[in-house]
Amino acid sequence: MVLEPAAAERILSASETLDWLEAQLAALERPPADLEDLPDARARAQRLLETACALELGPGRTIQWFAVRLEPPASRA
Repeated sequence: MVLEPAAAERILSASETLDWLEAQLAALERPPADLEDLPDARARAQRLLETACALELGPGRTIQWFAVRLEPPASRA
């Protein structure tokens, strides 16, 4: 699930979330300091996906992402 300021929550697959994070990072002037040593935007997005759940894009503007498990309803016997 991804949350953006002034937008409805969206449920994305892991690969879609990785693409979304990569686009969010590309829009920044500079990547966060702890991601600067990574070779490219995809690697930075992957690190974020694995180790964080929020990224500040600017003052008062933060995006968030969360893993959710969607399971089909239990069948009734």
